[in-house]
Amino acid sequence: MPLTPSSTREIPETEAIPKHIAIIMDGNGRWAKQRYLPRIAGHTQGVEAVRGTIKACIERGVSHLTIFAFSSENWRRPAEEIRLLMQLFLAALEREITSLHENGVRFRVIGDLTKFDPKIIDCVRHGEALTASNTRLYLTVAANYGGRWDIMQAIRKMIAENPDSAVNFDESDIASHLTMADAPEPDLFIRTGGECRISNFLLWQLAYTELYFTDTLWPDFNASTLDEAIRSYQKRERRFGRTSEQLEKQQERQQEIRNTILSKNKI
Repeated sequence: MPLTPSSTREIPETEAIPKHIAIIMDGNGRWAKQRYLPRIAGHTQGVEAVRGTIKACIERGVSHLTIFAFSSENWRRPAEEIRLLMQLFLAALEREITSLHENGVRFRVIGDLTKFDPKIIDCVRHGEALTASNTRLYLTVAANYGGRWDIMQAIRKMIAENPDSAVNFDESDIASHLTMADAPEPDLFIRTGGECRISNFLLWQLAYTELYFTDTLWPDFNASTLDEAIRSYQKRERRFGRTSEQLEKQQERQQEIRNTILSKNKI
């Protein structure tokens, strides 16, 4: 598995459109409550928002989309809600996998799947195998996932492969065993629903990600809301530890190079 660049070890290239967007889809229950509907109705509508977001990301040239569907802490919710969520997850997988494949989306799930029903696991593995060669958009669904779990499982794998690494290792040794080692670090993190925390999501990978919080409840999230987040991202100065002056000089050099290339092409 090729290891993608680390923002703490080198300066990644940035573009106007984020390559990788990570989203915590919060507010489904409150959306339903506002409408005097059962909580599961909000989750059902949330699936529609996922479908629209995938389409919008493809249209805008985003290459990676990672969504937090179910955290390792969500098992603390009422048993009946969890049962309905699992039914919804299975139904969504069965209904959407073919469509994702037809639209060139590569699908995968990260997290500890051992607690899920075998039908869900089989559906996930089928979807991953079916879409493995697609490259239009890399869609990652985090289910029974936690950032601390991800780091711990990476350390366990690292030591299992090389016991000596327990006393002599660096960042790249751990990073290569993370569940998203082959994906670029997120450029933009979005959380809907008005909460301002990352809730144990991609703790390692969000080290230099731009954070965006919106009061919009997830079922109401759409292409326009995504564009608002991207516009906010475009106003950020991504320094990665550098000063503003250094960033300005780099941009000037890049513009000089572009101008040189244009002038040569005109000859």
